[in-house]
Amino acid sequence: MTIISTKNGKMIKVVSESEQKNTLTLSDSEMDSRAVEAVKAAINKAKVCKKPIARYDKKNKVAYLEYANGERKYAK
Repeated sequence: MTIISTKNGKMIKVVSESEQKNTLTLSDSEMDSRAVEAVKAAINKAKVCKKPIARYDKKNKVAYLEYANGERKYAK
């Protein structure tokens, strides 16, 4: 588990996939899976509506917009 401090002083606990079963309650797990499905639905809706999708390139460590035609515009 990693603890991250935000700018406003709040502490956020980040749990890895391997730690989820031992750390999260049943309610937390359900909320987590609902959040994942909500994001998938939002991305699918954006694709259907031909809207750009914000993504993050882990290799280059930069955000970009991916358009329906596959074009990518990287943030500066």
